[in-house]
Amino acid sequence: MRTAIDRAVDDGDSVYLAGFTHLIPFAAGHEIVRQGYTDLHLIRATPDLIYDQLIAAGCASEVTFSWAGNPGVGSLRAFRRAVEADIPRPIEINEYTHFGLTARLAAGARGLPYMPVRTFAGSDLPEYTDDVRTVENPFGDDELYAVPPLCPDVAVVRAQRSDADGNAHVWGIQGEIPEVALAADTVVLSVEEIVEEQVIRSDPNRTVVPGSAVDYVVEEPYGSHPSYAQGYYDRDNEAYLEWNEVSESQARIEAWLEEWVHGVDDRTAYVEKLDSSRLLDLQPNTEYATPIDMGRY
Repeated sequence: MRTAIDRAVDDGDSVYLAGFTHLIPFAAGHEIVRQGYTDLHLIRATPDLIYDQLIAAGCASEVTFSWAGNPGVGSLRAFRRAVEADIPRPIEINEYTHFGLTARLAAGARGLPYMPVRTFAGSDLPEYTDDVRTVENPFGDDELYAVPPLCPDVAVVRAQRSDADGNAHVWGIQGEIPEVALAADTVVLSVEEIVEEQVIRSDPNRTVVPGSAVDYVVEEPYGSHPSYAQGYYDRDNEAYLEWNEVSESQARIEAWLEEWVHGVDDRTAYVEKLDSSRLLDLQPNTEYATPIDMGRY
């Protein structure tokens, strides 16, 4: 991951860390913080803890999003401080609906000049978001809202497994992973495990990310912690509750970053630092979430 981020990201880039609910690339976000990038335009449909951490670390100058919060807990305190008090530095924000933002990715993935949507009808978001426009319906007499294509400079997407070429299997919630992988200029794919090509070929319907779209492949177990990877480990709800307390002040966040990001060399060291019993508690309950077994291949 150190090498992939170093080669893929530059100061000032637009960066999209994908994943909806699970497969959130926390390890990649921590590596961005560790390498000290600045002036990034961070984009994500659902900024959660990792974007709070990136913002608190001073990596961001702009955030484009469609919902932001600590899921099930409350606000992102660092995000709010940056918007309301310019701490640690001011950021510009652009807000969309979930569908409005993913429609932008869909347009970018398909090479379209814009995507018509109805999602903003009755909303005041168009008053505050410059890129939401109206267009005439060529097949009717009404107007539609439209959003421009979104093609991030860099996207980091996660999957459960891939082959060495980046053909990746995803099961569970896909979120915006398929669209952003095709829309971004440079794609870093982070997976729980790299498997033989025949494993991927055994179930092509599960191949959500094609290797042709991927520039870097990183095998990184627990790369989504404290979010989850369906079939590999569960969500660490305790970590989300802890972050609500850590993020009460910029000073407490800086201390946390010093210990858990700058204080470890990589994700392996991060995982080793976690209490082993905590990780064992996150193993899938076979009654509800078993690892995928595709049979013979």
